[in-house]
Amino acid sequence: MRTALYPGTFDPITKGHIDIIKRACTLVDRLVIGVAINRDKGPLFPLEERVAMVEAEAAFWSARTGTEIVAHPFENLLIDCARDVGAQMIVRGLRAVADFEYEYQMVGMNRILDDQIETVFLMAEAEHQAIASKLVKEIARLGGDVSGFVTPPVEAALSRHFGG
Repeated sequence: MRTALYPGTFDPITKGHIDIIKRACTLVDRLVIGVAINRDKGPLFPLEERVAMVEAEAAFWSARTGTEIVAHPFENLLIDCARDVGAQMIVRGLRAVADFEYEYQMVGMNRILDDQIETVFLMAEAEHQAIASKLVKEIARLGGDVSGFVTPPVEAALSRHFGG
């Protein structure tokens, strides 16, 4: 069984994330979406809500592709999380050159820690390349329309959070 880990904070999950999930499903039998606890980032949504959003959004693609998709909270090293879930690969989405520079360093470090786990980069589709959770939160906080960036349930969660 081919298993991949797709890690992130998913605060909140966006259409860009969903695009990567959809395409990762074509590569593996089991996709573990690692929802990082990452207290340093100070997430907008609590872990439980982020996990629930990921599960809700991933359910459609799991049913459609037959790929088992599991949300898995984690706070340890990424490479340790990959080992914990039995992943042979880590899936990362790329939007721009700036993403690549950071990811390139991460791959190098992860290969030193465990050279048996590959990292696979998937480029975001053109219409999703500008989407970043940080920007989506800022738009929502200022009362802007985020419907082009997130699904209706996530838009509703943002609206509830910001009192819209």
